[in-house]
Amino acid sequence: MAIAIPVNPECIHNLILSPAQTAIEELLQKQDILAAEQQLTFTIDYPRDPTDPRELSEIPEIRLWFIRLDAAYPWLPFLLDWKAGELARYVAMLVPHQFNRTEGIQFNPEALEIFVMNKIFVLAQWMQQQGIEGKSRLKAMTQMLGYEIEDGFFELLA
Repeated sequence: MAIAIPVNPECIHNLILSPAQTAIEELLQKQDILAAEQQLTFTIDYPRDPTDPRELSEIPEIRLWFIRLDAAYPWLPFLLDWKAGELARYVAMLVPHQFNRTEGIQFNPEALEIFVMNKIFVLAQWMQQQGIEGKSRLKAMTQMLGYEIEDGFFELLA
């Protein structure tokens, strides 16, 4: 069952990570780290003017909060509920993009590639430290973001 982390304007404007920290620490204290995999979602409460056409990922204050969260927990994609779209939303918070009403989100290709490679390095190391098999998980994550990583690449990380 997914765990929703509430993010309100006070958290966003004051860069308060405590709701996320509490949820993440509770998940990590469980005996089985794999039980925490893909469990987190975010409920973002950020009032906007009804005429504001921006998506949440286009609001600088919200993006800054997620940048701080990513700095504190660079392996967080492991915990995000991918099926609920949290991975895509998380990436949108961290990677420059344009939102097209008909085609959806369009990431800056170079920025997305840098983000994906960074996350592969961070997550591969973190999962190895946790004793978690990472190759298939990392391949699935990168495929969701439009990348195909060859098995030989993972041999370089060993």
